[in-house]
Amino acid sequence: MTDTATTTDSRPRWLTTTGLRALFRERPIIPLIGLLAVLVVVSELIRPGIVNLNWGGVMVRAAVPLAILAGCQTMTMLTGGIDLSVGAVASMSGFVVATLVGGPGLATGILVALAVAAIVGLISGIGVGIFRVHPLIMTLGMSLVVLGFANVWQIQMVQTGSGVPDQFRDLGAGIFLGFVPRSLLLFLPLAILIILGLNRTGYGRLLYAIGDNPIASRLSGARSWQVLIVLYVISAVLAGVAGFLYSGLTNVASVTLADTAVLPSVAAAVIGGTSIMGGRGGYGGTMIGALILTVISSILSSLGYPEAVRQILFGALIIFVAAAYTRVTET
Repeated sequence: MTDTATTTDSRPRWLTTTGLRALFRERPIIPLIGLLAVLVVVSELIRPGIVNLNWGGVMVRAAVPLAILAGCQTMTMLTGGIDLSVGAVASMSGFVVATLVGGPGLATGILVALAVAAIVGLISGIGVGIFRVHPLIMTLGMSLVVLGFANVWQIQMVQTGSGVPDQFRDLGAGIFLGFVPRSLLLFLPLAILIILGLNRTGYGRLLYAIGDNPIASRLSGARSWQVLIVLYVISAVLAGVAGFLYSGLTNVASVTLADTAVLPSVAAAVIGGTSIMGGRGGYGGTMIGALILTVISSILSSLGYPEAVRQILFGALIIFVAAAYTRVTET
């Protein structure tokens, strides 16, 4: 009996059930990198010779705006919430700049778009933080409000639009050194700010605390409503930035440009290990999750599957991964 127990206990910890649960709970980025590597191999098997530096640059370039939107979801999900308005805000931001660049200019267009995005986030934050409206309902309602106002703006300004600014096209779709996306020049500082903000600041710890135990955080003196208002303003402004990149990447300015990115942004956060119940997760895994979804989308395109199939897959992934994380991390 003693020899058997010793043999069993001598296995590497990560091969045990407890070790696997700890790995998925504490270091989800490790299995995610493994999954990403598998998908890269699958891409090469489907279309031999496609995987190279240029292909990698294309994947990263497509994943950057999605990763920014997924960052919005990561931060809101840490508090037990969600932001379904990011697609409408991103679309609105890109469209507003396109209609103003020919008149007041690019800088004014960017400031106006980000100011409107901040107002949208402020209203969502007030609804969630002060009036206790469920984040799903509040942000879904705000997305419809933003879409309505964007359509009104489109009717008023369509004749004065000058299209997507050259600077956005260069930033969203341009490359340097032959394969490195220019969008990384914007994304990397944002990613560092998000990661440091979540892990090294008191505000980031408050986000985790509110999601983990809102009653305890309130009793400890945290003003949750203030935290949530700031959170949804940050989320909306980031969505506006993502909208600039989406318009530059696709060379399209539309009031519905980023609508289809809402579900993938949620999926990227969930795949990255952020709990939809709040209190657990991080942006590092979310970035890998965005890359995973981008590679999956590329594989489906190579196989000839339409956008509708991708949406079905992303929805199924959210359900499957959420259930899997619940199973492997339960104590």
